[in-house]
Amino acid sequence: MTGNVDPRAGKPVDPASLLDVGQLLGAYYAGRPDPAQPAQRVSFGTSGHRGSAFDTAFNEAHILAIAQAICLDRKARGVDGPLFVGIDTHALSAPAFKTALEVFVANGVTTMIDAHGGYTPTPVISHAILSFNRDRTRGLADGVVITPSHNPPADGGIKYNPPHGGPADTDTTSAVEHIANAFIKAGLAGVRRVPYERARASAEVRRYDYISPYVADLENVLDMAAIAASGVKIGIDPLGGAAVRYWAPIIDRYRLNATLVSEVVDPTFGFMTADWDGQIRMDCSSPYAMARLVGLSAEFDIAFGNDTDADRHGIVTPSQGLMNPNHYLAAAISYLFGARTAWPRTCAVGKTMVTSAMLDRLALKVGRPVIETPVGFRWFVDGLGSGAIGFAGEESAGASFLRRDGTVWTTEKDGLLLGLLAAEITASSGRSPSELYGGLTQELGASFYERTDAPATRDQKAILGKLQPDQVTIARLAGEPLLAVESAAPGGAPLGGIRVRTRNGWFAARPSGTEDVYKIYAESFVSGTHLQEIQREAGELIGGVFERTEPPG
Repeated sequence: MTGNVDPRAGKPVDPASLLDVGQLLGAYYAGRPDPAQPAQRVSFGTSGHRGSAFDTAFNEAHILAIAQAICLDRKARGVDGPLFVGIDTHALSAPAFKTALEVFVANGVTTMIDAHGGYTPTPVISHAILSFNRDRTRGLADGVVITPSHNPPADGGIKYNPPHGGPADTDTTSAVEHIANAFIKAGLAGVRRVPYERARASAEVRRYDYISPYVADLENVLDMAAIAASGVKIGIDPLGGAAVRYWAPIIDRYRLNATLVSEVVDPTFGFMTADWDGQIRMDCSSPYAMARLVGLSAEFDIAFGNDTDADRHGIVTPSQGLMNPNHYLAAAISYLFGARTAWPRTCAVGKTMVTSAMLDRLALKVGRPVIETPVGFRWFVDGLGSGAIGFAGEESAGASFLRRDGTVWTTEKDGLLLGLLAAEITASSGRSPSELYGGLTQELGASFYERTDAPATRDQKAILGKLQPDQVTIARLAGEPLLAVESAAPGGAPLGGIRVRTRNGWFAARPSGTEDVYKIYAESFVSGTHLQEIQREAGELIGGVFERTEPPG
């Protein structure tokens, strides 16, 4: 986050500033995107297409075009099994679901929807796809999740998961984006749809119980018996998101000593406290957005929250409050690679290039290889699917790991799983994850890590995204000689930015895909002052690159 924290951060939101849901839904149906405007085109990245109807960036036309593009792309790739569809609790998710269903049915796609008309977390869709496809070679399933993740209430989003259950690769997303934009440019000519009521009554639409199979299977990935037997007191805040109806069945089935601090679902998200910039954002890694649960931390042995589609986690302990996401990843790895004795000795730790180097130190300690990737969970799909990666995590509080027998659980981030893992760690070790991490720092050193944002124009972001090591002219960073300057992961995949490393610190800089900013990730194993030196010099370096480089023509 930036250093400019709004005075409203962490406080209840003024009711007068809440979303007008009626106006938003009206804009969803009335808006007509202009294909000549880049901000109004479909931009189907690894997290799908996101935007607001108020900005003509997420409207009925976008969903009609995207849904038809998905139908054509999956047909071209020979995917002809059922399509598992889930939605979150954002206001635009329900109308987008109706629009998409009209298209899926018109194209003869068997569509699996929640049997109770409820909400479905992203990891549950991944679990359903993998469960259906297990031992199949034909008639494979795929999925769609309608969610903008933790974005503000006025936003909508839609993403596609191929038969491997995880985020789609760039070949797929590029194809969907290209086809969808062609439909919008053609005024939606060629898009097939049927009226919604006819679609709902169609034999192509199947009601599916998403909750029961996922809940019943949790004991195969977590030691639920140990959590229950310990009596560890758990607090859970779904932040009004898609996991809200999953927790009661989990608590009941496994007899957990757990409390839901809120079950409210409200598309304005008026129950939230404001994020760092004064906006509502269901970011479970933000201490401002998680202020309600942090304020209750003394009432529980362990507590956690999830974002709106429940693919991310925020862990709260009595001694520390909200844990830094990197700290929790380290604690989880330390615990899992000791407790999961059935995992292959060769399975690796998966991390992105901007995740804490504490994970590298920890992997060396536990005798596991590291697989380092560019940003994006899609890079972990194959490794998790094959069992080559035991645990995969991102600095943005997203992770997943293998079942207890060493086979795949999900190929998406699973916030429910990581929350319950915190309870297992507390129950089995007698220490909270923050206490476990504190012990690791005594052995491996303390990490000082922060991500900050800085303004950048569209041209500057393009320059940064293509920056190469030979354009970095410094020889030292914060007083230390450089060890490496990298624009790609060890396997050769581009970072879309630059990373500079020394013995005791590093920084990486990447352009944002959604905002006019670039992100600086920085870490020091010396001190907070050393971290600030790294950040300052990183900003000067990138600023100098912008000054010296002509905008792309």
